[in-house]
Amino acid sequence: MDLTLVDEGGVKFVEGLPDQALMSSARDVDRVIEACFSDRVPCALLYAANLPAAFFDLSSREAGEILQKLRNYWIRLAVVCPPEGPGFSSRFGEMMAEERRGVHFGVFETRHAAVEWIRQTSDADAD
Repeated sequence: MDLTLVDEGGVKFVEGLPDQALMSSARDVDRVIEACFSDRVPCALLYAANLPAAFFDLSSREAGEILQKLRNYWIRLAVVCPPEGPGFSSRFGEMMAEERRGVHFGVFETRHAAVEWIRQTSDADAD
């Protein structure tokens, strides 16, 4: 799995490569956790292509399993998913609305927006 340690103005996180498949199922999230622990960072930035194909269909349970496992290890996940990316199931949209209130998971149209969210959640941790 190609995850790179990134330092954006003092905010560190691991990042997947855009347009590269990294996880074929929820079981592969362990590699993200290992990368975060290895690089001592609490956050990952992934792209829609990095996730299992069924991630955005909540009925598949892929998103729930991945997000729960990351939460168990206190790892936040920012996902870059442009508007032309995969469609969301209606339930996934409902989950995203609920998640906006927290600091564990976010979906963003651009990498810049995802990095800003990581920065903000990191600043909230420091308070």
